[in-house]
Amino acid sequence: MLSVVIPAYNEKSSLEPLYAELSEVADEVGGDWEFLFIDDGSTDGSWDVIRHLSERDRRVRAVRLRRNFGKSAALSAGFESAVGNLVFTLDADLQDDPHEIPRFLSEIEKDLDVVSGWKKVRYDPWHKVLPSRLFNRAVSWLTGVHLHDHNCGFKCYRREIFQEVRLYGEMHRFVPVLAGARGYRIGELVVRHRPRRHGRSKYGWGRIPKGLLDLFTVKFLTGFGQRPLHLMGSLGLAFFFLGGAGIVLLTAAWIITRLPFLDLEDVHLTERAIFFYSIIALLLGSQFMSIGFLAELMTAYYGHGVQAYSVVERIRSKPDTPDEASLPEN
Repeated sequence: MLSVVIPAYNEKSSLEPLYAELSEVADEVGGDWEFLFIDDGSTDGSWDVIRHLSERDRRVRAVRLRRNFGKSAALSAGFESAVGNLVFTLDADLQDDPHEIPRFLSEIEKDLDVVSGWKKVRYDPWHKVLPSRLFNRAVSWLTGVHLHDHNCGFKCYRREIFQEVRLYGEMHRFVPVLAGARGYRIGELVVRHRPRRHGRSKYGWGRIPKGLLDLFTVKFLTGFGQRPLHLMGSLGLAFFFLGGAGIVLLTAAWIITRLPFLDLEDVHLTERAIFFYSIIALLLGSQFMSIGFLAELMTAYYGHGVQAYSVVERIRSKPDTPDEASLPEN
């Protein structure tokens, strides 16, 4: 079964035409489909439209959230409810073309686990396109998952990914990055982007600082989630080295100026700026080291439920019993 997850927030005008296109594509492709609409606290009557669609077509399923929790929460609700072995996500604003779905199916059959859309030609205003491109380059550079359009909501996943990748906050745009860190294979597909015909964009400049903070979180989780002391300890050691080097230099200068055969001006340690910088660096070093040790303790005692690896295949799920071990394998 193919599960199409559509998060919607105040998209009443676009739901009917979107369903019509999805239904057309499903009839052409064949197979079992489900259209899973997630109403993220809409106030414009979107839920009434979704309820009407579900009465007309049993392939339509829906989840209604109590309020607007955000796209990541809506997608999480959709992933938990989806039953298909392949999960598509697309936005409800009609800018994603459902007729691209067969191309995603062909691409994911090339031994891929995630196929992400790339809106190479975009019909958005420049003040959305420029920050998005800069953000995509930063994400690719920091994470090593090189996609042109991490923000694109048009994606196809194998469902088992969501047994290991948990969404929260605004992490929905980083699912390929989180999946790539677990060893899943990521691909990209150029898709058609259509101009918005109904409603208005839910995103503005305010998402840029949030996206950067989420990017740092993802970098930490994928690079140091199981070994936080490696990051915090490295920073702590660096500050310890700088602070210690400054103190050593000041001490050496103080000793040299005290030599009786040298007529040098006395060095007063507390009157030099480097003295205070060195003390601050030592304090920062101790703080980073302490945070790193505390993070290691939390990882050791509370993080045991999160596996540090991802299994792709097993030969036997459990050891043979003595009786079974003596039998020849078929």
